[in-house]
Amino acid sequence: MCEANAYLLKEGGDEELIFENVDRVLPGEEGILMEDIFGKRKLLRARIKEMALVDHKIVLEAF
Repeated sequence: MCEANAYLLKEGGDEELIFENVDRVLPGEEGILMEDIFGKRKLLRARIKEMALVDHKIVLEAF
């Protein structure tokens, strides 16, 4: 499968898993809208810091 897990970068550099099985990532003015393979959605006030697609990993940082 090609979905990824999304992590939020915390102070100190730690990463917190916030959403699994992400299938779609839609950036917008209010933040990042993510949708998983089951249709569940999550909107975060964040921007993309890094996407490592081979590792199935999306790292976000809050704004």
